[in-house]
Amino acid sequence: MNYLKYHDIYQEKTLFGRYITLDNIEPLLLKYKAAIIGKSVLGKPIYKYQIGTGKIKVLMWSQMHGNESTTTKALFDFINVLHSNNTESEKLFKAFTFCMLPMLNPDGSKMYTRENANNIDLNRDAQNLSQPESLVLRAVFGEFQPNYCYNLHDQRTIYGVDDTGNSATVSFLAPAYNVNRDVNSVRIKAMNIIVAMNKTLQNYIPKQVGRFDDSFNLNCVGDTFQSLNVPTILFEAGHFADDYNREITRKYIFTALMSSFEYLRENDIVINENSNYLKIPQNKVVFYDFVYKNVKINYDGVEKIRNFAAQYEEVLKNNEILFEAKIVQIENLENCFGHVTFDAKGEKYTDFKNNFPNIGDKADFYIGTHNKFVNGSLSK
Repeated sequence: MNYLKYHDIYQEKTLFGRYITLDNIEPLLLKYKAAIIGKSVLGKPIYKYQIGTGKIKVLMWSQMHGNESTTTKALFDFINVLHSNNTESEKLFKAFTFCMLPMLNPDGSKMYTRENANNIDLNRDAQNLSQPESLVLRAVFGEFQPNYCYNLHDQRTIYGVDDTGNSATVSFLAPAYNVNRDVNSVRIKAMNIIVAMNKTLQNYIPKQVGRFDDSFNLNCVGDTFQSLNVPTILFEAGHFADDYNREITRKYIFTALMSSFEYLRENDIVINENSNYLKIPQNKVVFYDFVYKNVKINYDGVEKIRNFAAQYEEVLKNNEILFEAKIVQIENLENCFGHVTFDAKGEKYTDFKNNFPNIGDKADFYIGTHNKFVNGSLSK
């Protein structure tokens, strides 16, 4: 199957960009007659959508972190497949029962924050269960009794695939279930699915799939569910070149979902793919949005050649996400990469303030006479 062409057919066109709120998805949920199963801190409904008649039960939830919307878009693309009434949808219906919570944190989604309205990270609340959203997820987990759990997230642009210089466009983790990070039959099942998804994704984004560190934290939902003997997979939607709206990454999350279900439908997970799982390179914090190299900077009459970096801050203004580039690092960039890199070749830095970069400054400046940078980018 050509998953990208398939995605073009079934992409949910009403969902676009990074700012996805309950207002965006509620019309779709109402169309599909999704059930309200609880409320957020601020009283917003939390919906569950269940579909399928098969014996393989998969629980999926997204926007546990409110500002991580890519996988929500991919979930609705997948729901469109399930309603397509074609051969593929029939196979999925017969093999699986899907239970989806497409927006676990509607308050955080509206405010575009990682945390919920009580400033609690729901992915660190798996043991305390102090928040209404956490209680909803745990109740669904207990009632549905899934065979597999998919924990759907976004990751920042800072992550690369080890030291390859490639962005981690999609990353996975089979969470540990104990402090020793042992591998049992439950965790092996999660690893095997990840290996299958990685094999497919390498055909589309070679060397752009990463593996998260598996340090154990029982407060995390994935670690808790793994410890409760349900194979659980963490999905992380990351950066693809120039794709700050995550519309290209969305396609690869869709591809990962579809290929995982094809694998589960066609295979009994009895082999141990642990070694191939460990061959997936680990995520590493090695990227900035912008890196400027070999820039001549005048410090009180002394000219020095320096490197510096800028990073976007995602700011919600008037129901729109703005990407505001600010200087975040000066020097110590030897082992780092930029999604955009500019070699000044010794040309001089000037700005409208001190004529040298400061941490926290907006990335608006000149390098040389003709190179004007606005919001981090070279102005054309």
